Amino acid sequence: MTIHKEGYTSIALGVLFVFVLNAITHYYASENQLLTWAVYILSAFVLIALLQFFRSPKRTITQDEKIILCPADGKVVVIEETEETEYFQDRRLQISIFMSPINVHINRNPVSGIVKYFKYHPGKYLMAWNPKSSTLNERTTTVVETDGIEILFRQIAGAMARRIVWYVKEGQTVDQGTEFGFIKFGSRVDVFLPIGSKVAVKLGDKVKGGITVLGEINNEV
Repeated sequence: MTIHKEGYTSIALGVLFVFVLNAITHYYASENQLLTWAVYILSAFVLIALLQFFRSPKRTITQDEKIILCPADGKVVVIEETEETEYFQDRRLQISIFMSPINVHINRNPVSGIVKYFKYHPGKYLMAWNPKSSTLNERTTTVVETDGIEILFRQIAGAMARRIVWYVKEGQTVDQGTEFGFIKFGSRVDVFLPIGSKVAVKLGDKVKGGITVLGEINNEV
C-alpha cells in the first residue's frame, strides 16, 4: 500500500494542522486532561482519514480488448438508458459508480484506445447521486475510441469533492486500467455505452476500479 501523489499536499497540510492544534492545546490547556485527550483523538482521526483516503493499493490489471473495466471503486447506483447530450447526441446506456469518502479515489481507463474528445466543465457541487449532477456539477468528459467503438466516461464532483484531477488529453493513446484521473473526497463516475451492450454488473454492486468488469464490447452494436 502506498500513498497517491495527489495526497502529498493534503497530508502535509493535515500534519501541520495537527501539529499546531496540539501545540496550542499543550500550551493553553495542558491541565485539562479531557480536552487534551479529545484533541489527541481528533488529531489521530484526521491523519488516519487522510491516509486511507489517499491510499493507492497495488493492483494487477488484466487487460482484455473485449471487456470494459470499471473506472472507479464504489457502488453501482445507475444502470439505465438515457440521452447523452454533450458528445453523442443520442441515447446511450449509462452506468454510474458512486464513490464515498472511504473508497479509493483513483480513476482508471475502462478501455484502451485513442482519446477522441476531452473537455473540462466548471459547475456546481450537488450531491453526487442527484441525477442533475451529471450535467450541472463540475465534471470532465472523456471519449476513447477502441476497435471502432467510442466509450464515454465522465468524472463528476460531488458536495464534498472540490477538485477533479485528470491526466489525459485529446489524441493521446491510453491503456486499459491505467490512471486517467483522481477526484477528492466523494464523487461519481459515469460510463456511457452503446445501447445493446452486455452489462456484467447490477444495481447495488460494490465494484473496484481496474478489476471489476462492467460489460463487454459488442462490435455488432
